[in-house]
This record gives sequence, structure tokens and C-alpha cells, in this order.
Amino acid sequence: MPTLFDPVILGDVHMSNRVVMAPLTRNRATQQLPNALHVEYYRQRASAGLLISEGTQICPEGQGYADTPGIHTPEQVAAWRKVTDAVHAEGGRIAVQLWHVGRISLNALQPGGQPPVSSTNKPATSKTYMGGAFVNVDAPRALRLDEIPGVIAAYAHAARCAMEAGFDAVEVHSANGYLLDQFLRDSANDRTDAYGGSIENRARLLVEVMTAINQAIGAGRTGVRLSPVTPSNDIGQDSNPQALFNHVAEQLAPLKLAFVHVVEGATGGARDVAPFDYAAMRKKFGGAWIVNNGYTRQMAIDVIAQGGADAVAFGRPFIGNPDLVQRLREDAPWQESNRATYYGGGAEGYVDYPTLSKSMA
Repeated sequence: MPTLFDPVILGDVHMSNRVVMAPLTRNRATQQLPNALHVEYYRQRASAGLLISEGTQICPEGQGYADTPGIHTPEQVAAWRKVTDAVHAEGGRIAVQLWHVGRISLNALQPGGQPPVSSTNKPATSKTYMGGAFVNVDAPRALRLDEIPGVIAAYAHAARCAMEAGFDAVEVHSANGYLLDQFLRDSANDRTDAYGGSIENRARLLVEVMTAINQAIGAGRTGVRLSPVTPSNDIGQDSNPQALFNHVAEQLAPLKLAFVHVVEGATGGARDVAPFDYAAMRKKFGGAWIVNNGYTRQMAIDVIAQGGADAVAFGRPFIGNPDLVQRLREDAPWQESNRATYYGGGAEGYVDYPTLSKSMA
């Protein structure tokens, strides 16, 4: 059986090991552009088999947090190219996470100060990052039917921009209570048109987005992140998450995606927050499977050895351990990260964590 440290190919992405760095929002972009700190941050972590970037908005309406980067303008493409070049120079691979936050936003972050868009007019009891603090989100408005093709086109455009920027793949963020998750779950989708009501209708936008991206850049460079039962961002549980996400997996299977990346349980929290059979969902998909959420070294080794996943994603451990792959391989201690510097700021708590060799010295 393969090990956590063996190479693997997911779609068109050749990974040197099966350790994935999960997306981590850090709020350090400059006017929606990655900067020199980003170049160093991702370069330091390039020993992962695959880096997945922080959430990166696909269009101006997709932004929900201050100081997050985009991937929809020539300036953003040029800035991200410096990041991807640095990762590739270290022998690494990197995907960009394509992000539209939907209702998890503020009028102040939206073009013209307009309300955020969503599947619904219902506001979320949630917070976002603005002015160095977390503040309550603003009430959204439901997307009109005639606006939905523009959203799909924005995802495809962002994917093409990602290829121009040198990314090896894209991961569509359809998790954690953001826009696509808002359409998926009946807890946040109260529509009565072709994108609401039945499971088939609620899954329609995600399937159309994934199809459009496939056509734009190819299936081998296209992945998706899903979180079937997370309560993040006040999304609420779907009335039948197993049926919903089994259907999603079935609909995605013919697209031959590079991977599905699944958050097991509550994102960054309890793995047993709600019952769910991930193995059944995986069987419906049939392709490469990345697991995530609270994995220890032994759990990661075991799930790969037992064939339960093709790769394992780690999030917060990568903040304080740029050389996490070496620490996993050698069973070395993990450094604690400074929570006070997770969001916003500069180099401190971002690019100044020592590697194992420096720590020992």
C-alpha cells in the first residue's frame, strides 16, 4: 500500500508526497494583490505535495474579508505569478482556491456599496474581518435568475486567469457556508426557481460552475472543496446532507475532476459534529479524494495505508510549521502557532516560524 510520503498524481498534478496544505485565509494582501510576503510564505511551505492557496476571490462581488487577494485582473495574475514561480523553483505544486463568499460579506466591500449576493435574502448570523477586527456581516440579496450565468462565467474567467498566473490547478470553494454551499443546502436556499427546491436544483449551480471550469482549463487541473456537515458561517445543516452530497458526488463523477477535497465534520472543530458516511460519498465520486480536518500524524499515515484517501490536507499545522512534511516524516514535534497573528498584520506570525533545523540549532 502507498504511504503518506509516496508520490501521487491527481489529475494532471504530479505531487511528490500526499501531504496537502489546506487553504488558510491570512488577510495580508495589498489592494487585493499578493505581495512579497506571500511569495516567501508559500515558498517556505513548498515541500508539501500540493499547496492550496488562501481563498482568492473570482470577482469584485466575491470578496467578503478585508485584505484578501483576487484572481480576476491582469495585475492580480502578474502578482500571483511571482508566488507560483517561487513555489515551482522549490519543486512544489500549487493550486489557487477560487472563492465567492456570497452573503458572508459587507456592503463596504461590495462594488458601489451594494448588498452581498446569495441564494437567499436571509442574513447570516456570522462575522467577517474588517479594519483589524471581526464584525457582523450585512444582509444579502438573492441573485436574480438572469445574474447566474454571469457568476458561472466569473468562475471560468478566474480559472483561466489562474492558468495564466502559473497555478498547477484550481480548487473551487464550495464549502464552509460560502456562495456555492449557500445554494447547496436547503438551510440557506429558499429559492423556488430552477436553482432551489429539490436536491437536483440546489446542486445545479455547483455542477454548472464545475462544468464551465472544466471546459475552460481541463478536468485534470480542476478540483473542488466540500464540507457536508460543517456549521461554519451560520450555514445550518441541510435536511438530508447524505442524500445531497451523494447526489453532488454522482454529478461530479462524469467530469473526471482532479480531486474532491472533503472537510470531515466541523471545519477547524469537532469531527463528529453530525453523522455522515464519507466513504459512501467517495464511492459515488470514484476519483481522487483528499481528506481534511484535525488529522494527526498517525491518522494521516493510517488513512493512506488503508486506502481511505489519496492525500491528507493539513491547515493550521502549516501556519507554525513551514516544514511540516519533514516533521511528519521524522515524527518531530509540531510548533504551536500564534493565534493573535492569524489574521492581518505583516511578517510576524506569517513568515518567521523556524524550520526544524533552525529550531534544533
